[in-house]
Amino acid sequence: MPSIKQFQVTFDCAEPERLARFWCEVLGYVVPPPPEGYTTWDDFKQAQPPEERDAWFACGDPSGVGPRLFFQRVPEGKVAKNRVHLDVRVGTGLVGEERVAVLEAECARLVALGGVRVRLLLADEENESCLVMQDVEGNEFCLD
Repeated sequence: MPSIKQFQVTFDCAEPERLARFWCEVLGYVVPPPPEGYTTWDDFKQAQPPEERDAWFACGDPSGVGPRLFFQRVPEGKVAKNRVHLDVRVGTGLVGEERVAVLEAECARLVALGGVRVRLLLADEENESCLVMQDVEGNEFCLD
């Protein structure tokens, strides 16, 4: 049985392009070029029937290593804690105050982009410190 080589992470959301652009800034991802035959994404959107405009958006790792992120509009809002979340690895290899300082600096950058700081979880016997945040639509993620 062949192994899976690629996967994408899909987010249900209210505003796909806004959320995709937030995650581009968080991860250093890029928006791909518009579909063939369109000069800009706005041209593509205008060519769609009104009910399909802004229905989805995607972004990807420019190096091709990380998964593609796909954002699809859904009618219902977020009502509970995420069952899956992303851990953004900014403090790998760091411990103690140095790790917390890096987490806090990245948190400040993401808050300026519209993210929300939820809480700092300090290191214990099993885990290093991490910082819980929410993206621009309230989806939880961790700075780790």
